[in-house]
Amino acid sequence: MVALAVILLIVGLILLFLGIFVKVASFLLWIGIIVLIIAIILGLVRFLRRSV
Repeated sequence: MVALAVILLIVGLILLFLGIFVKVASFLLWIGIIVLIIAIILGLVRFLRRSV
């Protein structure tokens, strides 16, 4: 699960930067934000499970 969160974080950051640099493909910005949010949620769930 850790690897999945890290991969989603990296993909999200790449899509976020592509969305910022390429104005024509602005939907990549939203996809990047959504993937980042999913990665953050997965990381928090992993952290909370380890803490309990």
